[in-house]
Amino acid sequence: MLVTANWINDYLEEKISASKQAELLTAAGFPLEETVELPDGDVRQDFEMTSNRGDCTCHVGLAREISAATGNTLIEPVASLDASGPAIDTVTSVTNEKPELCPMYSARVIQGINVTDSPEWLSTKIANRGDVPRNAVVDATNFVLFELGQPTHVFDLDKLEGGRIIVRMAKDGEAFLPLGEGATPIKLTSQDLVIADAVKPVALAGVKGGAASAVTSETKNILIETATFNPVTVRNSSRRHKISSDSSFRFERGVSPLQIASSADRLAGLILELSGGTLCDGSIEAGQALPKLNYVTMRTDVCRERLGVDIPNEDMLQLLKPLGFDVSLDGDNITASVPCFRGDIHREIDLIEEVGRVYGYNNIPIVDDLDIRVPPFGGESDGRQALLNALSGMGFLECVTHSLIAMDAADSFLMEGQRPLVLNDERASATPALRPSMIPSLLNVRKHNADHGSSSLKLAELGSVFVIDGDTHEEHTELTFIIDADEDQGINEMRGIVDAVCSIISPDDSVSIVPSETPWLSPSGTIRLGEQEVGTIGRLASGIVSKWDLPNTVHVASIWLSTLLEQFPPINQASLLPSQPAIERDISLIVNEDVSWNDIQTCIDGLTVQFLERLLFVTTFRGKNIEEGKKSMTVRLRFRDDERTLRHDEVDGQMEDVVQALTNACGAEIRS
Repeated sequence: MLVTANWINDYLEEKISASKQAELLTAAGFPLEETVELPDGDVRQDFEMTSNRGDCTCHVGLAREISAATGNTLIEPVASLDASGPAIDTVTSVTNEKPELCPMYSARVIQGINVTDSPEWLSTKIANRGDVPRNAVVDATNFVLFELGQPTHVFDLDKLEGGRIIVRMAKDGEAFLPLGEGATPIKLTSQDLVIADAVKPVALAGVKGGAASAVTSETKNILIETATFNPVTVRNSSRRHKISSDSSFRFERGVSPLQIASSADRLAGLILELSGGTLCDGSIEAGQALPKLNYVTMRTDVCRERLGVDIPNEDMLQLLKPLGFDVSLDGDNITASVPCFRGDIHREIDLIEEVGRVYGYNNIPIVDDLDIRVPPFGGESDGRQALLNALSGMGFLECVTHSLIAMDAADSFLMEGQRPLVLNDERASATPALRPSMIPSLLNVRKHNADHGSSSLKLAELGSVFVIDGDTHEEHTELTFIIDADEDQGINEMRGIVDAVCSIISPDDSVSIVPSETPWLSPSGTIRLGEQEVGTIGRLASGIVSKWDLPNTVHVASIWLSTLLEQFPPINQASLLPSQPAIERDISLIVNEDVSWNDIQTCIDGLTVQFLERLLFVTTFRGKNIEEGKKSMTVRLRFRDDERTLRHDEVDGQMEDVVQALTNACGAEIRS
């Protein structure tokens, strides 16, 4: 933002040097980027301007910041008008077809002006800022823009077809010639907002005026435009046609409809002073109702806590007032009426920032020593890391993928009655669904690596998944891991990994797998930790493998961690090692394919087997000497008496009971 030191000083009672201005404005959040010494002793300064501080894209705005920081008195310009001409509605009219894009359009008319060169004071200010003086009327519009931050425009009223203004959308292919030396006609689109007369566009709204209605030395009657436009519409038109201007720079940062009237008064008064003429009575406003001022309440104790400095309540009031806030104190709460030009102030923390800025961050003491303590191990964060470390030790690669996936990928991992949570944003049109499972994200990673020659991988990811179940939005944390493995041995390997992971979370609870129906797994089971269902395990269904075009059989397990990590680490119960030896017996059973480990476990658990300490799964075998449609399952029974050494004949009878029960319940044959 280009300004000059002398111009800023016009609005300060006590004049301040250019170097001091730069120091104060840099401290206020507007760093100085460049300084140019001018022949007449003035100094042109270029300050960096953030996109949320449109109020400081002008000399009065920056002078206000200096006034607040120093206690200097701000001298704001005042307009004096004498409207002695005919009523404006007898001379022109304004139709605003797009009030949502042009919230307020204000028009004033001055008749019988005499367009001359600008006086020396005005042309000097315009030239010192780095612009080219044109004539008194055009320079007056630029002066008001750089003084108050309100873009304005002046039309030659006699060049407007029908003598009126229409705010409308352009027609596709409609021609428009912008102002400026060397400008060439452009073709507008139906996305462009324009200011038009009865026939043609005469300005690209908020961006550039048109040559067809430009003010020249022959102009006698003018229509003054003071308006505000939607920032996004202005920005899009500016980018689309590669036309930028000081007006578009300001409109893109937001202009309040509440500042239009005073700016219009200032410009009309200036033109009357410079070019004479008669101001028509009244003005025409077309748009939405004027907005009300915003009020924000700030707790003074919160302000002191956030800033880390003890600022008295009354001092806070005095810091905010020079910035234009109308403030009042009620107990320990400050309520501020936000001035219309501060569109960046919405919340309590915004007011706290203003107090801190004006107080001066350099005045806030720095604490050289910080008291820190090492937090105890535990909690969800440490639990997550413990799980990921364990998987890394087992050869898994941790993945971090995007939570947005394609709709068809999301649909493949939904249970009955569920639907994906969809992001309504055109930028995410290709991947609009929040993932209902970590599996599709990991399959995308697996496919990418397969395409680049990786034949086998172990992948894991821990993150959030989202789904709408009925009318309820559900979100939980899921740990998913996938492996490439043989069809027969994959489930065994995955079961071992699940046991290891669950032992980290809750080592005292037993892990069991209960057969279940999961659409994307075949076969599939539900993982139980104690009595709680905590996830799913299984082989990826052939349809899913084909959809992702994966080269190998993939086995998957997902564990829901939302409540499991709350008490991490678990309280481990230490116990003495057994003092007596155990006797272990293996049984190899030939059973039908549909007999599961859970069936065998349930059968044996239902018996009263004396001295039985633990039942273990050993292996499953299919192949030579095993009839098709059957499999051999080996289980191990561990017997122990805590008081003495068992004899083998004491176990033989128990084993006979177990074999008989398995033969009856599961149709098992004992493999010799």
